[in-house]
Amino acid sequence: SKSFSKHFGKYGAITDSVIMKDKHTKMPRGFGFVTFSDPSVIDKVLEDEHNIDGRTVEVKRTVPREEMSSKDGPKTRKIFVGGLPSTLTEDDLRDHFSSYGNVVEHQIMVDHSTGRSRGFGFVTFESEDSVERVISEGRMRDLGGKQRFLWYFL
Repeated sequence: SKSFSKHFGKYGAITDSVIMKDKHTKMPRGFGFVTFSDPSVIDKVLEDEHNIDGRTVEVKRTVPREEMSSKDGPKTRKIFVGGLPSTLTEDDLRDHFSSYGNVVEHQIMVDHSTGRSRGFGFVTFESEDSVERVISEGRMRDLGGKQRFLWYFL
């Protein structure tokens, strides 16, 4: 939306921005991505509180896979999983990712008014090594019979 780009545009030039939408209803799914031409503005973006169209917005840094497979490895135990089928349960999510290591927390985000899955969630592992194993297999997963994207957070 215009207000989304306008809000983040005040921090610096944006090379790409997208609000993820449900492919059937075309309604926003409650999250999006912004790419800044100057990555140094991200620290300022992360420090601030964000309110867009009257809604508080949580901002996190996503890290492209290429940058995460450095010899230092990821410094995170938590991953973001997007594009989940509405039929996928939290148990399914945990079971899938437990093959990479001990899952200490897992959550599928739901719409508060309808109780339906918003199509994304988070998985936190006991060990950073588990995230490294997930990354080593690339970004796509077969969850609930459909290919899904993963993004990683530091």
